[in-house]
Parts: sequence; structure tokens; C-alpha cells
Amino acid sequence: MHIGMCESRESLTVRNASGAGRSREMCDGLLMEVCVDSVESAVNAERGGAGRIELCGNLLEGGTTPSTGLLQVVKESVRVPVYVMIRPRGGDFMYSHWEVEVMKRDIELMKSHRADGLVFGALTGDGRVDTELCVELMAACRPLPVTFHRAFDMVQDPVAALEALVSLGFERVLTSGCDSSALEGLPVIKRLVEQAKDRIAIMPGGGITERNLQRILEGSGAQEFHCSARSSKDSSMKFRNYNVSMGGSLSVPEYAVKVADVTKVRTLNAIARNTL
Repeated sequence: MHIGMCESRESLTVRNASGAGRSREMCDGLLMEVCVDSVESAVNAERGGAGRIELCGNLLEGGTTPSTGLLQVVKESVRVPVYVMIRPRGGDFMYSHWEVEVMKRDIELMKSHRADGLVFGALTGDGRVDTELCVELMAACRPLPVTFHRAFDMVQDPVAALEALVSLGFERVLTSGCDSSALEGLPVIKRLVEQAKDRIAIMPGGGITERNLQRILEGSGAQEFHCSARSSKDSSMKFRNYNVSMGGSLSVPEYAVKVADVTKVRTLNAIARNTL
């Protein structure tokens, strides 16, 4: 069985409990989604065999909405589907009315620049899926498929939250099983996969590496997984001023960047193939 970029894809429509259609791009075997925040990482992910890209800005904060320029160049550089993060800032997932307006406009912009799918999440103050806001945003996203991101890991009741996402028509949910990593949250992920049946895809993500992927896939029964597969790459700058930092107190190194590593992506692909 093949994993990664498909030579051909078919669009299947799965009926969920509310009767709404759900379109999924299916490949034989397991599908690896790689989250990236640069063109180089997107190209490396595709070269390594990723079946889908989640395009973000600012992965240091868990991912925010990328620029339209980044989306345009990524779309010109890769052939695999590109799902775009819609998240106006880091932090929690309860949004003001101004932030909601930003999200709606970003959705329209990303659609107009050929995003293949969109990724967002929204919660209420008491830790439930904000169904009212999700209805509004889902309407703006149509006809593109939508993933509910790891805001899911901050809900107080994952069973109820999953049913809400099914009824709203989300294509999949990205989750670490409401724990610090997908490995730690494996028992919850397994229960979510069993609960979801074929109504919504459960995609484990969070701390997935070559060391734990096989255990996560075998223990969960998931058909998709999400990773960054990054390594540190040293800057080409020869002159360096270490007295100045462009970030805040928790600033990232100025002379190194994290990029998706082709070798790591290929290794994860090979592990997934052997898990089948």
C-alpha cells in the first residue's frame, strides 16, 4: 500500500449524522500531513512524501494565519493539497468580534488564492466548541473542506465536542488526545477514533517523531497523522550581532531557523508504511 502523495485522488462523500456531505481526499494507506511555515519546508515536505500540507505562520505559537504571499508561492511550488490555518493570534481560542471579522476576511482571501482546505477552531469561555461561531465560519469556508485544529485539546468534554464537530460538518479534527503529546493522549485518541467511526477523521498530532509514530498509529487506529518533522538549519549570515534580539523575552534564535527535513519526512513515511 502506498502512503504520501497520490498519483490519483478520488473525492468520496461521507454522510455524517446530520445528513451533511463530507468530502475527503483519499490515498491508499495512511496519509501524512506536515505543518509548515515556509516555502522551503513545504517543498521538503512534498519531496519527503507528505500527502497534505498545513500552511501556517508563526509555528512558535502553535501556528497562525500565514500571509497570502506565502500561500501563493507555496501553491506555485508544490502539487499536494495545501490547507491553510485561520487563527488571528496565538493564545486561547475564544475570539473577540474584531478577531472574528479578521478570520472571515482571511478565509475569503485564502479561498481566492487557491487554498485547498482551511483549518480553524473556536471555543466558548467554558471550554466547549463555539458552535454558533463555527457555523458562521463554516459558511464562509464553503465549498472547501475544514479541519478543526488542536483547540479541541482544550475542551472540557472531548466526547461531546466530537459530536458537535460531526454535526457541524468538519472533515477532521487534529488532536493530541487532550494531553501534552499524541503519545500521552493515546488512550483518548483511540476512544475518539472508535466514537468517530466514518463520520469524521481523527488525526493524531503533537510531538510525533520517528521514535513514537509506530506506537501511536498501532494504538489509535487512525488513518492520518500530523507532524512538523523539522530540524534546525543554521543561518547563512556571516556577520552576527548577538547583542540584539528581534523577539521578546522568549525570543527565537536570530541565526537559525526550523525547516521540514526531507529525511525525517521520508523516515516517518517508511515507519507508517511498515505499520500497515
